[in-house]
Amino acid sequence: MGLLGPIRCSALRVAIKPTIRAFHLSPARRLPFPTPPARAVAAPSVGDFAPKDGERVLNSPSELARRISAKVLPKLPRADVRKVVMVGSGGLSIGQAGEFDYSGSQAMKALREEGIDAVLINPNIATWQTSHQLASEVYFLPISVDYVAYVLEKERPDGILLTFGGQSALNVGIELDRMGVLDRLGVQVLGTPIRTLEVSEDRDLFNQALKEIDIPVAHSTAVSSVPAALAAAEKIGYPVIMRSAFTLGGLGSGFANNSDELRDLSARGLSLSPQASVLVERSMKGWKEVEYEVVRDGADNTIICCNMENFDPLGTHTGDSIVVAPSQTLTDDEYHMLRSAALKVIRHLGVVGECNIQYALNPTSREYCVIEVNARLSRSSALASKATGYPLAYTAAKLALGYTLPELPNAVTKTTTACFEPSLDYIVTKIPKWDLAKFSTQVNREVGSAMKSVGEVMAIGRTFEESLMKAVRMVDPRWVGFEVFGKRMEKEQLDYALSHPTDMRLFAIAQAMYLEGYTVDQLHDLTKIDKWFLYKLENIVQTHRALTAAGSVDAIDKDLMVRAKRMGFADLHIASLISSTEDTVRAHRKALGVTPFVKRIDTLAAEFPAHTNYLYTTYNASEHDVEFDEHGTMVLGSGVYRIGSSVEFDWCAVTCARSLREQGLRTVMINYNPETVSTDFDEADRLYFEELGWERVMDIYELEGAEGVVVSVGGQLPQNIALRLKNSGVNVLGTDPEQIDNAEDRHKFSSVLDSIGVDQPAWTEATSVEDAKAFAQRVGYPVLIRPSYVLSGAAMNVVFEESALEYNLSAAASVSPLHPVVISKFIDGAQEIDVDAVAYKGKLIVHAVSEHVENAGVHSGDATLVLPPFSLTPSDMARLKHIAEKVAAGFDISGPYNMQIIRKTSDTPGADAELKVIECNLRASRSFPFVSKVLGHNFIQTATAAISGRNVPEPVDVMAQLRDYTSIKVAQFSWTRLGGADPFLGVEMASTGEVASFGKDVHEAYWASLLSTTGFKVPQERSGMLLGGDISKPEMRTIAKTLSDLGFRLYCSSTIVEEFLNGLPYVSAKRIFFPTKDKRKLREVFDEYDIQCVINLAQARGKSVTDEDYVARRNAVDFGLPLLNNARTAQLFVESLAKKIPQGGLRKYSEGRIPPEVKSWREFVGVRA
Repeated sequence: MGLLGPIRCSALRVAIKPTIRAFHLSPARRLPFPTPPARAVAAPSVGDFAPKDGERVLNSPSELARRISAKVLPKLPRADVRKVVMVGSGGLSIGQAGEFDYSGSQAMKALREEGIDAVLINPNIATWQTSHQLASEVYFLPISVDYVAYVLEKERPDGILLTFGGQSALNVGIELDRMGVLDRLGVQVLGTPIRTLEVSEDRDLFNQALKEIDIPVAHSTAVSSVPAALAAAEKIGYPVIMRSAFTLGGLGSGFANNSDELRDLSARGLSLSPQASVLVERSMKGWKEVEYEVVRDGADNTIICCNMENFDPLGTHTGDSIVVAPSQTLTDDEYHMLRSAALKVIRHLGVVGECNIQYALNPTSREYCVIEVNARLSRSSALASKATGYPLAYTAAKLALGYTLPELPNAVTKTTTACFEPSLDYIVTKIPKWDLAKFSTQVNREVGSAMKSVGEVMAIGRTFEESLMKAVRMVDPRWVGFEVFGKRMEKEQLDYALSHPTDMRLFAIAQAMYLEGYTVDQLHDLTKIDKWFLYKLENIVQTHRALTAAGSVDAIDKDLMVRAKRMGFADLHIASLISSTEDTVRAHRKALGVTPFVKRIDTLAAEFPAHTNYLYTTYNASEHDVEFDEHGTMVLGSGVYRIGSSVEFDWCAVTCARSLREQGLRTVMINYNPETVSTDFDEADRLYFEELGWERVMDIYELEGAEGVVVSVGGQLPQNIALRLKNSGVNVLGTDPEQIDNAEDRHKFSSVLDSIGVDQPAWTEATSVEDAKAFAQRVGYPVLIRPSYVLSGAAMNVVFEESALEYNLSAAASVSPLHPVVISKFIDGAQEIDVDAVAYKGKLIVHAVSEHVENAGVHSGDATLVLPPFSLTPSDMARLKHIAEKVAAGFDISGPYNMQIIRKTSDTPGADAELKVIECNLRASRSFPFVSKVLGHNFIQTATAAISGRNVPEPVDVMAQLRDYTSIKVAQFSWTRLGGADPFLGVEMASTGEVASFGKDVHEAYWASLLSTTGFKVPQERSGMLLGGDISKPEMRTIAKTLSDLGFRLYCSSTIVEEFLNGLPYVSAKRIFFPTKDKRKLREVFDEYDIQCVINLAQARGKSVTDEDYVARRNAVDFGLPLLNNARTAQLFVESLAKKIPQGGLRKYSEGRIPPEVKSWREFVGVRA
C-alpha cells in the first residue's frame, strides 16, 4: 500500500503557482451555533510532527506518512477569504429541487469549519440552509443578476460560490462576470472558474473543447432561430434532439422526427432559453445512458466518486429515469473506457470541485458520446453522495477554498483521506416521483428529454430486486412492489405504453410479464431496456408465482419466506397474494426466524475499519454491522418530495432531531429521500435510509429498542401509520394517535368541534348522487365535493350548479355506500386564514396567524400568505387565539398543529365576522418554517419540547408584538414543465415549492416575493398586457385602470372583455387575432404586440384545449411570460407595480443604488433568529 496510506487517487500532481490577487478583508463575526454537527476529524495522530507554514500534509495517523507528504504535496495557496456569498437555487421547481438545499447546507458546514462568514441569498424560506445555524446572514431575495449584484454591493464579500445553487446560481454568476461586477467589487469566484462554467453550458464551446482532446460528442449545431434549426436538422438528418442552452432539467428540449415537430419545439425552446439559443443534435434514442460523478482539486488530483446507469435507455431525461448505482450492465472494458474519458474531460475543462458527466453508450458496440457535463453540484451529485456515503458538496467546498484531496479526511469514515474512490457492497435504486395525476386530464403523461418528476426516492439493498421493490413502495404507499397496478390495457395500448414511456411504464412492464406472458426478448425490443434488468424483474415474477401457488401462510416454509424477503417482497405484498393479513404474515415470518439485518454504509465496502451511523436493512446478509445499545428516539421523516409535502417538512425533521440532541437524547432518523438534509450522515446519531411504512418502522423500533417515535414533523406519511403504531405497542410521543384519528375522520372531527363550541361549514357524507343533490339544494350552491374514490383528474372541486355536480359525481368519480363523498357548503368570497400553533397537554404555548391574499377556494399550499396579517382586526385576532386554545384543549394536543379558518364578513352591520374551522391537522404544517423565520420564534423547537415533555417553555403570544415589516410567502409553480396542464388555481394543490421575501409593507414584500419565483420576468415599461377572464370580478376594473395609467398597452381576445375594458373611463384596449390551435402563429401575435404579461381571471378551468382563457394561460407559461391567474393577487401585483415604478423598480442594476427591500433577515427581524 505504500507509506502514503490507502490512496486510490488518479494523480498527485505538482501545482503551477497561480497569480494571487489582493482582496480586502472583512471583519470576522462570531457565530452562535447551538448545535454544531460532528466535524470530520481524522483518526488520532501518532507522533508530534507538525507542518511548517505553507506545507500541505496528508491526512493520515502515521507520522512517517505526514513527514514524507509535507515534502511532496503541492503547496497550493488557500483562498484568502473571510466572507463568502453563497448563491442558492430559489423555490423548489421541477428540475431544481431539494438537492440544492442539501448541497448548499453541506458547503456552508465546510465554510463554518474554516471560520468563514457565509452570506446566503435564497428566497426559499422552507429550507434548512436558510437558517442562522449555517449562514451568518440570509437574504430572502430573488436569485437574479440584479438582486445578487445589490447584495454583493452591500455586503462586499471576498468570494462567491456559484456551483451549489443549481442552474439559477450558475446563470447569475456567468452574467455578473460578463457585466464586470465581480471584478469591480474584487469578488473572487471560488472553485470552478467562470470560463469553465461557460464552456460547459454553451453547447458550441463545449463541443469544440471536447474535439480538442478527441472525445466524441453528438453531431450538433447551435442555432438562434427557427429557420436555422430546420436547416441544421436537414443536414444532420432526422430524428434529432433539440436542447435549450442555460436551462435546467432539460427545459424546452425534446425529440423531433420531422420538420413540423421541430418548428414547434424550437419556437418554444428559443423562448425559454436565457441566451435565446438552442442546439440541434443527432438523436441516439435507445442507447444506454451512464453517468460518472468526478471530483478534482486545484492540484489536478482527480477521482471518480460514483458511476450510475439508467434503467431507462437514452431518450428519457435522467431525472425521470430509474437509476442504479453502481452500474450493472457495463463490461469492465466499457467501465474503464468511460472512466478514463471522464478524467480526461474534467481535467481539460479545468473543473475544481465536483461535476457530473453523462454519456450515451451504444449497446451493440464500443461507440459512445458525451451528452453533457454539469460543472456544478447537481441532482445526480446528491444521489451519488447518499448512494456512496461520500460527502461531495462538503468536499467540493473545501476544494474551492484551496485544499487538496489528500489533505482532507473522509468525512464519513474519519480513518481515510478524501482522495479515495468509494467502493459499494450494495446496490442503490432511484425511482422518480411524478405527480401528474394531480393535474387536469389535458396534461401529457409521456416522459422524454424534458424532466417532469417532482421528487425521487433512493432504496438500498444487496440485490437489484430487493432495492427495486423497496423503491417502488417508497414512491407511493399504495404500491406494494413490482405488481400490476391500474386498469388492464388492450394489447395495442400496452405495446404503445411500453415503447412510449409514461410515468407508469414500470407497471406496464408488470402487466406484460404477469398477465400477458411477454418474454424478456419481446420486452427488450419494445422498451430497449437492457435484458439484465428485465431478467431481474423476471426473478420477481417467478417468486410472486411461487407465493401465489403456496396459497396460505402455513404453506410458506422458511426457504420460500427467505427467498421472498431477499427479493424485496413486503409482508403486505405476500399477504395480498395468499388472502391473508400483514400482521399474520409478520408473525409467521418472525416465528420462522426470518428478520432483517442492519448493515452500514462506510464508503469502503468494509475494506478498512469504519464507524459510521449510516444504515440500511437487508435480508441478504447473515449478521448485523451495529450493536443496538443506544435506545434512541426515532424521528420519522417526510419521504419523497411531492406536491403537498416538500422541503418544509425536512426543515421540521432536522430541527426536531437537533432539538432532541440538545436535550441530551440519542436520535434515530428514518427517511429515504436523497435530496434532504435529514439524510445527511451527521444530522442524527443513527440514520436509516429506509422505508416509512409500518413494517419497516416496526422492524427498526424493535431492533433499536427505541424510547419512542415522533410522528408529527414529517407531514402526512408518518401520521398515516400513527394509530397502528400505537396499537402495536409503540410509544408514540406527543399527541395521542387516537386524537390524530379524531382529527382525520370527518365525523369524529365534526363532533369534537361541536362539543367545544367551534363553528364549521355545513357538511354531509353522501352515498348517492340524489343525496348530494338534496344537500346542495338545502344549503345552496356553491358546494365543495371531495370524492373518496376518484376515476380521473382532480379529487376536489367547487361546484356552482347541479349539472356540474352530476358530472363530477358520475363521470369523474363513483359514489356509493362503499365510496361515499364528503360535500360541504362552500362559502364564496370568504377570506382564508392559517393558524399554526404548539400546545402542551391541551394548553396553547405559541401560535401564529397568517392571512391569505386569495379568497377561499385556492388550496392553502398554492395561496399567497401574509404575516403579520394586514387586514384582521384586534377582535378577530383575539377570537382566532381563543379558537386555537379550544382546539388544543378539545384534542388534548401535545405538539404542533395547524388550522385553516374561513372568515366571512357578517351581513349585520357592526357584528363580528363569522369564523369557521374547515380543517385541522395535528402535526407540523408546510407553513411552520415560514412563521418560525418571520416571527423569529422556532415553532418546531417549542413543539419538540412539548412532544418530549422536557423543558417545555411558558406560553408566549408572539402575535401581540408589533412589527415594522411584513413577509409574504408565494407559491412556486412548474407549469412550464407540464405540457397541456391548465395553469388554474383551485382547491387541489398544484405548486411544487414556495418562496418568501420581506419588506416594509405588503407591496414591497410582494414585489420581492413574486420576483423570487423562478423564471419571473418583470414586464418592461409601455409593453403589452393581455387581459381576459371573468369581467364580473370587481378587481378587473381597478387592474385595467391602473395598468392603463402606468402606460401599459392593454389587449384582449374576446369581444365581451373588449367592450368591458373600453367602457371604462380613460381606458383603451385592443382586441387581437388569437389563434387557439396554432402555437407558432400565436407566438408571432405575442411578439407583434410585445405582450410581456398575461392576466387571466377566469372563474373555472378551460373546458377544452381551444378555450380562449385556457390558451392564454397555457401559452403564457409556454412562452416564459408572467401569468397572474387570481383576481386578488393580480390586483396586489398591479398596486406593487405602481409603487415600484417611481422607485426605479423596472430599471436594471446600476452601481451605488440599492433598493429598500435589500436587507438581511436579521436586519428585518431585529435578531439572529
